[in-house]
Amino acid sequence: MRDSLIAAAFRLFLERGYEQTTIDDIVALAGVGRRSFFRYFPSKEDVVFPDHEKCLADMTAFLEASEDADDPVVRVCDAARLVLRMYAENPTFSVQRYRLTKQVPGLRTYELSVVWRYERTLAAYLRGRFAARRDGTLRADVIASAVVAAHNHALRAWLRADGVGDASAEMDHALDYVSRAWTSNAPAGDAPAEEEDDVVVVITRRRTPMWRVVRDVEAGLGRE
Repeated sequence: MRDSLIAAAFRLFLERGYEQTTIDDIVALAGVGRRSFFRYFPSKEDVVFPDHEKCLADMTAFLEASEDADDPVVRVCDAARLVLRMYAENPTFSVQRYRLTKQVPGLRTYELSVVWRYERTLAAYLRGRFAARRDGTLRADVIASAVVAAHNHALRAWLRADGVGDASAEMDHALDYVSRAWTSNAPAGDAPAEEEDDVVVVITRRRTPMWRVVRDVEAGLGRE
């Protein structure tokens, strides 16, 4: 019945438009009553995003099952791949939803709220893992945002291509970009190069005037 309601809804959305389709229209086409619709979907918007609640629950369980030895950045990247898997399981439906969402401002707002919940789930896990760090909260929020941004970039590129191509390869490339920037296991050559600090040693008498000490330091730095 749930699948029948989703199929009926999208058939009407494509034929009439989202705004012109009512819940009564959907249940009439599906051959069920309004009570059956609300048993599965709290609102018309929810029928457009039917699997996100389950995916969010799967992501939460995946993060909670992580071990202390797991690299937290790699773990949240793997969690983001669960969302891609949901989209890739039904490319036709995912592309239809992408096109519909682009046309309806209310659905774009709803989608943003869903994405925000994913990001908060990732950030909550990272905050726990980075709790001992002075900048733990900042680091967690920045990494979670980066993972979501990379995921969305790859996912939308695949959707714009009508779901054709290797979505996993695109996602791996995008998430690897985040992982190499933030994971503790990143190769040393991938880290931004740090400028070497100049060190100047000045040997002087204890009673030497301070202006002369400063002059000698500047001379050593080549600032004369």
